[in-house]
Amino acid sequence: MPLRFSKMHGIGNDFVVLDCRHRPFALDAAQIRALADRHTGVGFDQLLSVEPARDPACAFYYGIWNADGSPSGQCGNGVRCVAAWLHRAGALAIGDDVRIESPSGPVTVRLLGADEVTVDMGEPVFEPARIPFAADAPATHYPIAVGGDTLQIGAVSMGNPHAVMAVHDLADPALQRLGPLLSGHERFAQGANAGFVQRLDRGHLCLRVHERGAGWTLACGTGACAAMAVLHQRGDVGDTVAVELPGGSLRIDWAGPGHTLWMTGPAAFAFEGEWPVPAAA
Repeated sequence: MPLRFSKMHGIGNDFVVLDCRHRPFALDAAQIRALADRHTGVGFDQLLSVEPARDPACAFYYGIWNADGSPSGQCGNGVRCVAAWLHRAGALAIGDDVRIESPSGPVTVRLLGADEVTVDMGEPVFEPARIPFAADAPATHYPIAVGGDTLQIGAVSMGNPHAVMAVHDLADPALQRLGPLLSGHERFAQGANAGFVQRLDRGHLCLRVHERGAGWTLACGTGACAAMAVLHQRGDVGDTVAVELPGGSLRIDWAGPGHTLWMTGPAAFAFEGEWPVPAAA
């Protein structure tokens, strides 16, 4: 039986969204990889399944899988697309707040318009054991050996682990080599999304992200949150920052420790389709 899906994106970070509210998610890792193939499948950075909530305090649950078939704990651009998808499905009205459960915990989503969503992403986590990242104590800068170089990074979790490195020039060709090495570094027990951030001023950042399980993407919502949080901890940015990614811009608001972080940005519908599911491995 063909699999019905919706194709969506958040500033270029693209998703296949599955309606699993009335039937269980049933794809294995090999089938996910086949669906993710941009030549012979549909193609996506992440696969999202909209399911009944498991937490009674939430309205829905959404699962997240990377293009390589591995699961993920959180996806900032993805949850905005889920909210916009729920609106198209008649399950969420403009102006509504709703709690949506992810594998790493619940987030609160507010639909500002049919294609504009703001999300309470929770408070950034800097404790190394909770990221997880191998370090004795929290710090604003960690020296880390990568590819024969010693880099200075920040480490934070936004429901998934992030390495953040401040750079002077995002066009530096060395970043193409460093991204995969930092994503797979042994000090991140679960791997990490590697973000390279260029500070323009206290209210503007430029960012590129190499995602674990997906590679270089046009945008990464949790990566934008992580970059802002790390630079805020260092005193380099204010409480409201515009983060420019190759696919577009996100607004990040955070007042510091003790406060939750909000991400605001668009969610776009591309098309609907059907995909012939290959036999399970």
